Order: sequence, then C-alpha cells, then structure tokens
Amino acid sequence: MPRVLLIEDDPSVREGVELGLRRRGHDVRTAPTGEAGLAALGEFRPDLLLLDLMLPGMNGVQVCRRVRESSQLPIIMLTARGDDFDVVVGLEAGADDYIVKPARTEVIEARIRAVLRRIEEPGAGRSAVEFHGELAIDRAGLTVAKAGERLALAPSELKLLLHLTAAPEQVFSRQQLLEHVWEHSYHGDARLVDACVRRLRNKIEDVPGEPRYIQTLRGFGYRFGPL
Repeated sequence: MPRVLLIEDDPSVREGVELGLRRRGHDVRTAPTGEAGLAALGEFRPDLLLLDLMLPGMNGVQVCRRVRESSQLPIIMLTARGDDFDVVVGLEAGADDYIVKPARTEVIEARIRAVLRRIEEPGAGRSAVEFHGELAIDRAGLTVAKAGERLALAPSELKLLLHLTAAPEQVFSRQQLLEHVWEHSYHGDARLVDACVRRLRNKIEDVPGEPRYIQTLRGFGYRFGPL
C-alpha cells in the first residue's frame, strides 16, 4: 500500500485521517507543521503527500513550493475552504489535487488512488515514443523530453499531457479532462484543469503566453496542436 505523509496541524483531523488510512493498510507518517513535514520527507520517503493548506509558520503553499523545487512527489492539499483564493495559489504551486475538509476516509483514499494509479496507455498500437515538435513523449517509460532535455512533470501534468497528445487537435472540455485525468465523476472544479495547464505550459512552451502545444478554445476547452 502507498506510504502517505500527512502534514496537518489540527490534532483531531490528523489522528482521524491517520487512523482511517492505517485501517485500510496504508503506512502513514504525520507531522504537525510544515517544517517538521519537510524534515520527515527524506527519512520516510512517502509515495504521496497529504498537505494541509493552512499551517502555522510555513504554510501549505510554501511547503508545496519547497517540495516542487526538487521533487515531483504527488501532492494532495487539504483545505477547509474549497472556494478560497489560497486553493488556486496551492494548485499553481504544484499540487495535483485538493480535498475539502471534513472528508470521509473513503474519499481521501479514492483521491490517493486516482493520483497514484498507473497511467494506462491511451494510444494502443502506436510506438512508445512519439515526437510532437521538440517534445519527445515516451508512453511506456512515462517520460517527456524537450529538445533532448528531460522534463520534470508532476503526476497531474504528465497525465494531462498524455491525454491531450493521444488525440491531437481534438478539443476537450474542462469537465471531460476532470473525468479522464483527475477521475472526478461529478461536476468538479475547473480550477484544477486551468492551474495544471498553466504549469504545464511553463514547462513545455517556449513562450507560455503564446502556446504552441496546448491551445485554448474559449468557451470549449483545450486541445493539443496543431504545431
């Protein structure tokens, strides 16, 4: 089972989430502050980070940015306010998903599994490595390179890119991308998609404000290409 590091300052939430995940077989380590959580990362080596947004001292956004400086560890934010501006900031900092507290353990585990689930090959029958302009996408190895240099992509960024490039020039609505990439079967939060697109553009586009690869069709959604 996945190893989960939970950084949460509220003792009742921390204990409840830890107990629920342990009962489902997860190896869980907890930390009450961002500083303590960062210290535990190297020792515990988790498969996923559950990160409270509103932490004392170093807040969740700062922790997320610090982790993203050197790691593409999957990150799910925990927040008590789903419509808060800080959620957008957290997504822009590199979080893969977020959960509004309080949340049942089944919901948390489902999100963990969705983020960690092995990416299935969306283009059966094609060669493992595809070239789109300067991008080389290895679907078997789950790696992406630009002009020969490997890119560090978070799980949500990689899943989004693989999904879009599996059907070049096809337009996907935000809701379709939420269902296929994030596995949100209900009407989800389009901010997840928009924030992930912006992060991905910053990594693959020469000029993020003038995208060559991931294009926006206002009122419809996003598509990959034409190049």
